[in-house]
Amino acid sequence: MRIVDVNEFYSPTGGGVRTYIDRKMGIMSELGHELIVIAAGREDKVEERPGGGRIIYVKASRLPFDKNYGLFWDAAPITRLLDDLKPDLVETSSPWRPAWIVGQWQPQAGHDPVRVFFMHNDNVSAYALRWFEKLAPQQRIERAFAWYSRYLTRFLGKYDAVVTNGPALEKRLRARGVHIDKAMPLGIERGHFSPDYRSEPLRQALLKQCDLPPHGHLLLGLGRHHPEKRWDLVTDAVVQAGQHVPVGMILLGTGVASRKIERLIAGSPHIRMFQPVYDRERLARIMASCDALIHGSEAEPFGLVASEAMAAGLPLISPDTGGVAEIADPMTSELYAARDPGACAAAIRRLFARDQAMLRRAARVAAGRVRSDREHTEDLMAYYAGLIAAKAGHVATVTRAQ
Repeated sequence: MRIVDVNEFYSPTGGGVRTYIDRKMGIMSELGHELIVIAAGREDKVEERPGGGRIIYVKASRLPFDKNYGLFWDAAPITRLLDDLKPDLVETSSPWRPAWIVGQWQPQAGHDPVRVFFMHNDNVSAYALRWFEKLAPQQRIERAFAWYSRYLTRFLGKYDAVVTNGPALEKRLRARGVHIDKAMPLGIERGHFSPDYRSEPLRQALLKQCDLPPHGHLLLGLGRHHPEKRWDLVTDAVVQAGQHVPVGMILLGTGVASRKIERLIAGSPHIRMFQPVYDRERLARIMASCDALIHGSEAEPFGLVASEAMAAGLPLISPDTGGVAEIADPMTSELYAARDPGACAAAIRRLFARDQAMLRRAARVAAGRVRSDREHTEDLMAYYAGLIAAKAGHVATVTRAQ
């Protein structure tokens, strides 16, 4: 199959989307498929990948508040590429211009590819529910933003299938009346992470940097610094829990909220913030050497970072709704009422009140069950092949009838 992904979120300096696409491209090539990404770039250029696949950058204006990303507007450059490439299936995930460009594209005669909209995020949960949570109950906010679900439905009707990146997003969207055909949970490059990378000397060094004794507990906060990640809630909870148990946290990441987080943790000797770690082996060692991953965002649609942490043998502390809650192992996780720092602090205390040796053994077992990106890609390709075959069969039936 040749699949073309019109992807507004792909950037060479991006994070999770870039990692996901690059890895999927390589796996698809190994499976005998081709992935071509049409990305919003600073200039028109083509980047061939040695293992197979291409990134075709189309010059686009920059996102005003994040220059790493671009915004498509003109349809013509994209539809010309789609006509030239003649994909078996075209996929997009941005609900803005790309959704309409791909949905309204009129292929050349004799070419009728499958169109898939792949839902990767939930703008209502990530923004509206968070912005207005102190002004109105959640259900009232949901009703006020029902127009967004109606907007989605307007263009989703132009697609052959609508896919989500996991059950959490599927449940939210269906509850709002949005049609979903398939939930396709993501996976991680599991070989990078393992409980075997745990280093007690590294753990002790990190505890010391958090001004904690060797018997202290070390939490890991990992991800971009953005308000939707609720690091303010997490830091508040760690401070509260620290009044009862010797617990600290290291934060790895950066983003628009970094300055705010620095101010929040300035008075706490037990919370330290570090720059992102891009070396995968070093990150895997740090992950495995912590005692648990703590997560604050209930708007997370899937939770790749949580999957990586589980593969490294870490228990999870997570809100009770959202993508991380869906993948959390019940034997090794503590869930808390979303958006409640007191409940989060109580979850920290509960986790470290457990028998830690037994918890680590259970976490090691759970690590072996984490879904891999190869499993995700194989399942996705099988589903896409079925869509292509079904559409080809329908077209053939219609043609014979005519």
